[in-house]
Amino acid sequence: MTTLDPLSIKKDFPILERKIRGQPLIYLDNAATTQKPYQVIESIVDYYQTYNSNIHRSVHTLGQEATTRYEESRQTIARFINSPSPDNLIFVRNATEGLNLIANSWAKSHLTPSDEILVTQMEHHSNLVPWQQVSKQVGCSLQFIPMTPQGTLDLSNIDSLITEKTRLISIAHMSNALGTINPVEQIIELGRKVGALICIDGAQSVPHLKTDVQKLDCDFLVFSGHKMLGPTGIGVIYIKSPTLESMEPFLFGGEMVNKVTYEDATWNALPMKFEAGTPNIADAIGLGAAVEYLNNIGMDNIRKHEMELTSYALDAFKELEEIEVYGPQDPAIRGGIITFNSTEIHPHDMGTTLDQLGVAIRAGHHCAMPLATTLGLNATARASFYLYNTQDDIDQLIYGVKKTLDYFSHGSRRP
Repeated sequence: MTTLDPLSIKKDFPILERKIRGQPLIYLDNAATTQKPYQVIESIVDYYQTYNSNIHRSVHTLGQEATTRYEESRQTIARFINSPSPDNLIFVRNATEGLNLIANSWAKSHLTPSDEILVTQMEHHSNLVPWQQVSKQVGCSLQFIPMTPQGTLDLSNIDSLITEKTRLISIAHMSNALGTINPVEQIIELGRKVGALICIDGAQSVPHLKTDVQKLDCDFLVFSGHKMLGPTGIGVIYIKSPTLESMEPFLFGGEMVNKVTYEDATWNALPMKFEAGTPNIADAIGLGAAVEYLNNIGMDNIRKHEMELTSYALDAFKELEEIEVYGPQDPAIRGGIITFNSTEIHPHDMGTTLDQLGVAIRAGHHCAMPLATTLGLNATARASFYLYNTQDDIDQLIYGVKKTLDYFSHGSRRP
């Protein structure tokens, strides 16, 4: 057993007191976004109520307080991922914007038609479409690490995929569609041998796994605040030095400038060079509060708790012969994500019927349409767990799935 107490943690999340259609809310859509504790909500309210001001500009008290709290959040997040310096962190809206910044500010100016970008068959659209566009505009080649039928990466031919032509490897640490935890350490080691840069999509992993960018030795890491108890509209890119210093901004104006004349401009020091205009001050502060909350719980405790939930859920789903579960069956290489399907029931019908019981899941292609095509599916249902979920929540999910199967197979009354 872990030292994490999800029932106590639930008390910090006001939305989990809601009832949906008369039923207690069972929130199992954490891979899409997580709920926010009082501590995060109050940090945002406190900013607007007591020291609302722009940052890095004004000498008055409010401006100084806002700037201090904003930069303190950057420092908190830097420590959370063991960045060597807060200056290696850039605030963006989300992981998607972070990947697009890397594509525009690094890839388009550093890659040539003879180069290759390597991704996997299980990437989120955000870690695929930007590289498709870079490939089209630069003329470089986009290669894919294939997937096994078990939902893990097929590395049997990895030596033929990572070659002297490979300049960038961009890979999800954890699949949002399958929950697969990819062996990024092994891939980074192979990439280093050919001089490739490594970009890690940490949107699913950073909220759930202890992350150390120096130990990983990645060049880029992106993640979103809203998937780790923080607000929406705030995310982070970590960029390793000296790669960061070699990049040019792709947004201009505001505080990203140092000196401006009518003819030209020079850029501000890092990281402000990449933060043009008024940033999302309140939500950056809120993300700092979310990271402090996660630190207080302990990332190792969160991981152990989610492994227990995942193991419990996998065993429970094995009792449902009508349901197929996708992805690895070993909780040690799987995050708290259960993607499942019934050949008789469309995932949207499954999600809608579960909602009648207060159980919130995701239904669709999970922003991974090529992966769904590889699996021969149009859509799947997905339940995803976090630190406030319990085995009772999974019991309610299984109960709801059984009721849904019964409803559609026997035409019984609405559950």
